Amino acid sequence: MKNDQFVIAVYVENKFGVLTRVTSMFTRRGFNIDSLTVGETESPEYSRITLTMSGDGYARTQMLNQLRKLYNVKKVELLEPGNSLERELLLIKVKNLAETRQDVLTAVNVYRGSIIDYSMDAMTIEMTGDPSKIDAFIELMKPYSIIEMCRTGLVAMQRGAGSILNIDRPDKAQ
Repeated sequence: MKNDQFVIAVYVENKFGVLTRVTSMFTRRGFNIDSLTVGETESPEYSRITLTMSGDGYARTQMLNQLRKLYNVKKVELLEPGNSLERELLLIKVKNLAETRQDVLTAVNVYRGSIIDYSMDAMTIEMTGDPSKIDAFIELMKPYSIIEMCRTGLVAMQRGAGSILNIDRPDKAQ
């Protein structure tokens, strides 16, 4: 992750239109989102938005404060790099050529990836890891003719037993 990049976890009500309201707030204020992932949480009435953006301390503070003001937002947390786990998923399809096949397979093993589809003309590889690992693997695959690729964007979670949600859950410690 770049020095000026930061990760925000936003817990929202799992309702129609909430994601649009959150992302339009960024647009109205002229901030760019570097990556965004959304999914249902352990509690089906809530979704978690994990977003990555770049900016200085002022931008970070502004975004946290503005997000907390939105009606459907229940909790907002800045995830500190040393106290959180960050992962990304990559699916990448490269040409399957006899002369380069073994090099690609070796790289997949070294990076602890998986071949999830194999045909006479292409291999599709699944890779998970921190963004720098994903970036390095993409660079390594460039000489082997990348056909197509997609990345999920960052997902992140605090280390340890704590959760940042704890909304209407008396069985969970704050």
